[in-house]
Amino acid sequence: MQDDEQAIRQLVATWLSASKAGDTEKVLSLMAEDVVFLVPGQPPMRGRSAFAAGQAGLQPFHLDATSEIQEIKVVGEWAYLWTKLSVVVTPKKGGSPIKRAGHTLSILQKQAGAWVIVRDANLLAVVPQ
Repeated sequence: MQDDEQAIRQLVATWLSASKAGDTEKVLSLMAEDVVFLVPGQPPMRGRSAFAAGQAGLQPFHLDATSEIQEIKVVGEWAYLWTKLSVVVTPKKGGSPIKRAGHTLSILQKQAGAWVIVRDANLLAVVPQ
């Protein structure tokens, strides 16, 4: 179990660093093909291709995120992950950054020996400046 928990912690660290670097391909490799993301006020985002399309809209921005893992529970080939997440999006051409913060709850599955995100509920809200 300890190795699985460490692997999940590494997945989070890799996600954050790849997101900051704009490495969409690396981020996509950390999720199942049929991943589903749930965010407030939006229909579910289904599949890697939908996620990649959403990421394309972030090209004009710098992204910086921090994640505090609150809980990891591993049950066989499945796990859940609860985090406190903060994301700051800053326009590359100048302008005020937008900060969102809140909690996420992710369901992971071990596929081909590696943990991937299969479902994610993202409860981030804009933090007033």
